[in-house]
Amino acid sequence: MNNLDYGIIGNCRSAALVSKQGSIDWCCLPEFDSSSVFAHLLDDNIGGRFSFIVDDSYEIEQYYLRNTCILITRFSNGMDVFEVRDFMPRYHKSNNKYHSPPEIIRFVKYISGFPSFKVVYNPKLEYAKTDTVTYIKHDFIVSLTDKEKFDTVFLYSNFNKEAIMASSEIPFREDGFFLMGYNEKLFKPDLDAIILEYERTKVYWLNWMENTPNYQRYNDEIARSAMTLKLLSYDKTGAILAAATTSLPETIGEVRNWDYRFCWIRDASMVVSVVAQLGHKRMAQRYLQFIVDLIPDKDEKLQIMYGINKEKKLTEEILDHLKGYQDSKPVRIGNAAYKQQQNDIYGILMDVIHHQLVTFQTDVENGEELWSITKGIVWVVNKHWKEPDKGIWEFRTEDRHFTFSKVLCWVAVDRALKVAELLGKKSKTAKWSLLEEEIRMDILDNAWSDETQAFTQSYGSNELDASVLLMGRYGFIDPKSERFVSTVHAIERELSNDGLLYRYKNQDDFGLPSSSFTICTFWYINSLILIGEVQKANKMFKRLLSYSNHVGLFSEDIDFKSKRLLGNFPQAYSHLALIETAINLSKITQEEKIKESIG
Repeated sequence: MNNLDYGIIGNCRSAALVSKQGSIDWCCLPEFDSSSVFAHLLDDNIGGRFSFIVDDSYEIEQYYLRNTCILITRFSNGMDVFEVRDFMPRYHKSNNKYHSPPEIIRFVKYISGFPSFKVVYNPKLEYAKTDTVTYIKHDFIVSLTDKEKFDTVFLYSNFNKEAIMASSEIPFREDGFFLMGYNEKLFKPDLDAIILEYERTKVYWLNWMENTPNYQRYNDEIARSAMTLKLLSYDKTGAILAAATTSLPETIGEVRNWDYRFCWIRDASMVVSVVAQLGHKRMAQRYLQFIVDLIPDKDEKLQIMYGINKEKKLTEEILDHLKGYQDSKPVRIGNAAYKQQQNDIYGILMDVIHHQLVTFQTDVENGEELWSITKGIVWVVNKHWKEPDKGIWEFRTEDRHFTFSKVLCWVAVDRALKVAELLGKKSKTAKWSLLEEEIRMDILDNAWSDETQAFTQSYGSNELDASVLLMGRYGFIDPKSERFVSTVHAIERELSNDGLLYRYKNQDDFGLPSSSFTICTFWYINSLILIGEVQKANKMFKRLLSYSNHVGLFSEDIDFKSKRLLGNFPQAYSHLALIETAINLSKITQEEKIKESIG
């Protein structure tokens, strides 16, 4: 089984994927959404990579340094042992800013014996559209292209530059390093400087994790998922990416390949809701500022997604010269879905705003702006909630009256009422309460199917959809009510396949779905907790965790049969849902222990 056996390194400016064998197969510089420097992931012929080659006597294992995002790949043949410690520098500077340069450091740690390796250093700038030429200079190796757009990367090392370029054997008995950066360094780095960067970055992550609470159960999984979500945040603007990659297919050989290096309002808001629960206030505040900055006009409709630097136009383009991940074309950059109308985003954003005001009530910044946004959201919902839309799954053809979109319109008004109460703005409540009740009754009348005994994907349909499981989570319906319990069981019967869930099974723009959407299984497990089937939820959760890769990361999808990871990686959606489910199960364990001690 060929799995997404990668670790992610990053510094909240960009990221790179390092394979289980220590090869950097994906990296974009200087930022997440820049063109690639290495894209072996999307074309194993011309994409470019940065790898270590050792003889067959070596065994290779990979893991994260505990409570950090420093990825260690250990090469050992018993006597001869060395480690490659990969990271992108990030730490706090004295001027209240962060040091996050667009560079990767590969600290090669000598452990024992007489180890040796060869290096394959093969940057292919600008998505390998044109030739990249690489030269040895006095202090560094430089790679550049100037056919379409002039671009460069620089490699510094204390290993022999000729041996690096020739991929010849490099024996060593002391620590070494590679520093690959987007900019030429003003001062040539040496090993002492590299070790200082390593130690500062390590301390940054240890400090960040110290502010993350410990839980009774699944603490390691929560911690790794929290750090992964942090790595998918873009510090400059507060945006949060859906994933670090583009065009990893939902199913091998098919065309459901999208660029996820953007900020979806829905995904990011869900991430912030979970991260705030973990106490990371700054990340939540930065995201809310990102939203505030995007809405200059009080009645302006939100797009469903934006570029990480607040770009509103994300024109989709196909890169025909790349053959795609395991020959799964097309490779896309940009995302045409930015034009879609998805009415659910307002409810999810309002849920975050309400949560922030409750959690950080005494010192929420931008309170007045958030109240203006709240009023604007209710205005937009009032004007548009009766309209069909593309829905959470971004159907590219017909618009429908999706149940999830309607429920989240109700959530928008419900949370707006709660915000008005918190801020003492009672004048709005009478009018908004009428709107809330109107939407609620419309859903109860039109989304329920007597035939399926469930709330369905869209009005007048008998198709089931995992997204309606969130009706309980968002408080639209009592989770213990007969209708919700019946819906959970109907979705299990219809959408579950060997313990994994389809999003839906009906035909969409690209045919019938054929892989499991990971977040849906987490939603189902959470629904089991809500309806009281905790033992079953625990069993399913443990099984689902076993499908992560070797360092505990999840992509967007899982193949039903082989259980291999599919889709863009690592996926914020999957990890936020993992955290939420783990916390819910941990809380139940804690409550049970308290009851036992009292009893």
